[in-house]
Amino acid sequence: MTIPFNTILESAKTYRNDISTFLRDMIRISSESCDEKLVVQRIKEEMEKVGFDRIDIDPMGNILGYIGHGSTLIAMDAHIDTVGIGELANWDYDPYEGYEDHEIIIGRGASDQEGGMASMVYAGKIIKDLDLADDYTLLVTGTVQEEDCDGLCWQYIIEESKIRPEFVVITEPTSLNIYRGHRGRMEIKVETMGVSCHGSAPERGDNAIYKMAPIITELKVLHENLLDNAFLGKGSLTVSEIFFSSPSRCAVADGCAISVDRRLTHGETYESALEEIRNLPSVKAAGAKVSMYTYERPSYTGLVYPTDAYFPTWVLPEDHEATQTLVDAYKGLFDKEPLVDKWTFSTNGVSIMGRYEIPCIGFGPGHEDQAHAPNEKTWKDELVYAAAMYASIPKAYIKRKRGL
Repeated sequence: MTIPFNTILESAKTYRNDISTFLRDMIRISSESCDEKLVVQRIKEEMEKVGFDRIDIDPMGNILGYIGHGSTLIAMDAHIDTVGIGELANWDYDPYEGYEDHEIIIGRGASDQEGGMASMVYAGKIIKDLDLADDYTLLVTGTVQEEDCDGLCWQYIIEESKIRPEFVVITEPTSLNIYRGHRGRMEIKVETMGVSCHGSAPERGDNAIYKMAPIITELKVLHENLLDNAFLGKGSLTVSEIFFSSPSRCAVADGCAISVDRRLTHGETYESALEEIRNLPSVKAAGAKVSMYTYERPSYTGLVYPTDAYFPTWVLPEDHEATQTLVDAYKGLFDKEPLVDKWTFSTNGVSIMGRYEIPCIGFGPGHEDQAHAPNEKTWKDELVYAAAMYASIPKAYIKRKRGL
């Protein structure tokens, strides 16, 4: 089996302007988590335009486009929700109108993560043009609510739609490197309770904020002593939010709560992370409650699909068939060795491989440091090269699978 890598790459280059135009259109549509309806409709239009064989929108609102009818199902995923724009004064351009020149595109979602969506759709066009999908089915997913609750979309796809690909390519930004894992994460809540009284005589009450103060100090120390891993790096935590309850500004606080963003390296679990905090002397002294958040926000369709705010760690072995498939495709297209590495942040892989053990591998246009940043940008050449990779990967997988 010969894969026409040069032809695929040249075909991708002819769609440079189409990919850019499509991405600019998606950027112009505000699509924060739970408000993705209009961008899903725009993606459907583009999938229809380039000739996808089948397009579904599931009850959660994820868009699923299919090319080919073979028995081997390979999926490629991009979340198509974005974070907000933050402080507008930090942007040099309108975050939704953005900016474009010969090399770059700027706007919210350019790298995280609508650039990957644009490249995937035009990979589908290349596959159709070159008649490459004779022995596999490619599923291209535009998934929702990832920024709110990464992996929830794939929990739904796997559990409710009963879709289980042989492996999944995550198209989050990798600077065109191959990424084979990342740390997991969880969202933890720590609560202290007190007794309110008039602020003029605080000794009559029990201040819940004061109870929380030593807990925060001990959490900072705990962060420095978390487990390390040679590939993924160390676990981490940070206090990300603080809340209180009090009858008034002139009263002792009777409740205090903090949110902890906990990143989990290989070998850590949600149980071990909760127990580490519960065992802190300050937590025991305060009688504090330590729990995991749940996510129950409705999708744009109104569907509520509750889940614990736990997002498991995952690592795909470097010698795995899926990893080596991407290495083969990369070398075939670009005639050089790829960098095989990992993400710092979290992706939908937390469910795909972390929960369900479906092999997951990453390759995407754009750079990780652009995610959630003002003046977020991506590079047009990377969009083109990513489209070529996505068009090549299924054939490379079939070839490796058959030992050809």
